[in-house]
Amino acid sequence: MEKVVRIVSLHNQPSDYEYWKTRPVRERFEAIEILRNQYIEFKKDDIQPRLQRVCRIIKQQ
Repeated sequence: MEKVVRIVSLHNQPSDYEYWKTRPVRERFEAIEILRNQYIEFKKDDIQPRLQRVCRIIKQQ
């Protein structure tokens, strides 16, 4: 990743949305995964483990 610093006026800041629209899908998913892991680590005492959902299709005669 290339490190870039830009100094802009407070009123001329580009939006985060516009930046992320220019990034590849894989990079966006990686960023979401990083944020998700940070949230889980931050809330680890508040998050309760849950049962996994299971769906079975049974053919009836």
